[in-house]
Amino acid sequence: MTPAPDDAPPAAAPRARRLRIAQPRSLQSRQLWAASLGLVAFLALAGYALDRAFQSTAQSGMRERLHSYALAYANSDFARDGSVIPPWDPPDPRFRRPGSGLYAQIVLEGSEWESDSAQGPQLPAGTMLPPGQQTFEGPLPVTRIDGRQGEVYRYGYGLAWGGSGEADGTGEIPYTVYILEDTTALGRQVAAFRAALWRYLGGAGVVLLLLQMLVLRWSLRPLRDVIDELKRVQAGAAAGMSEAHPRELEPLTESINAFIQSERENLERQRNTLADLAHSLKTPLAVLRTRLDSGTGEAELREEVDAQLRRMNDLVSYQLARAARSGHQLFAAPIVIEPQAEQIVVGLEKVYAAKGVLCEFEIAPEARFHGETGDLQELLGNLLENAFKWAKSRVLLTVAEAAQVPGRRPGLVIVVEDDGPGIADDRIGFVLQRGVRGDERVQGHGIGLSIVQDILKSYRGQLHVGRSQELGGARFEAVLPGGL
Repeated sequence: MTPAPDDAPPAAAPRARRLRIAQPRSLQSRQLWAASLGLVAFLALAGYALDRAFQSTAQSGMRERLHSYALAYANSDFARDGSVIPPWDPPDPRFRRPGSGLYAQIVLEGSEWESDSAQGPQLPAGTMLPPGQQTFEGPLPVTRIDGRQGEVYRYGYGLAWGGSGEADGTGEIPYTVYILEDTTALGRQVAAFRAALWRYLGGAGVVLLLLQMLVLRWSLRPLRDVIDELKRVQAGAAAGMSEAHPRELEPLTESINAFIQSERENLERQRNTLADLAHSLKTPLAVLRTRLDSGTGEAELREEVDAQLRRMNDLVSYQLARAARSGHQLFAAPIVIEPQAEQIVVGLEKVYAAKGVLCEFEIAPEARFHGETGDLQELLGNLLENAFKWAKSRVLLTVAEAAQVPGRRPGLVIVVEDDGPGIADDRIGFVLQRGVRGDERVQGHGIGLSIVQDILKSYRGQLHVGRSQELGGARFEAVLPGGL
């Protein structure tokens, strides 16, 4: 029976879990495995390269040695019948000992001479080489004097004898000298070198691996310190991460601290919102209770209930709006400012159409707000509404990036100016208080600038109030610092 397509995911899930379990979960284990594999690969390549280099050097040394032996036999004389008269004293005593492993051959046209050491072993036959030509071959198969198979390296040197020992080109006798040496001695040298090489490389590998383990433990110690600090923060033993960390971990610890601080501020803001709401509702409720207890008439009571209900509705709406803005904004996506500002200004121009206020923009194209969209709308909305309320005919909105710290996102400066009466220096602190209006004759609740200050505080920003040099009215500058 063919399984349904819905059966496929459960069958694939155990395989994915097995693959995940097979992976090391520890950073130290991952780095140690990677370092070990890299070290083994390096030692293997180094050992192979050294071994090849030693073999090449040993073979080159053997070639030079066989070449010197061939020069000694190149001085051989020839009898009148063309037979070879070798040197009386061979260059090495092994040429006299049969089966010694070092052999000499002189190949002539139609004849051949071999050293005493070649009596018994079966050596590869040599061929005539042109005068001056040199060859180095091997390993070539041979049969040793005891019948066992072996291998030899062979060096050949083509020469010509002209009666006086020089090749003069007339009546010369061409011949070739071959010197052969068993590979046993070279094999023993290579084997001894390999044993020493891998012993030393293995010892060096163990030492380097232990050193790598110590280095990994030392280099990962800051991460363990971060984990310990996080556990202390979770247990309530510490208020946040300390600053004693390497540069590479500073962005992580700063982000953690910022997150902790943001969550604490959000919790504090929510508590304050509930406390403010409870405190604000106490007065309307007390008024209603007093009216009920005093036996007020039905018409007057109805009017009072309606007024107090509207007041409570405004208070609840405002506190809910504050609570909605208490979300996490540290890692929000950047928001383009101009479309948000245009939407707000279009609405304000309709509300204040009778005044004919014109709002101008000077917004840097690269400027971005890193936070919640609602916060940006509240920030721009309250500042612009305040400017429209007091302006005579002009409002100027300027947005630019603040001074940027390398490696961090840029800050933001929002400036709103109007051509109204402005604010006296001695009244700036008074106007920024919650519930205070610059002019009691103007409609409003006096909480717009307080909302702006609350938003800026949540972003660790600042609000500066002064007089506009360009328009002559009030100037509100909201500065948001660069992010992490």
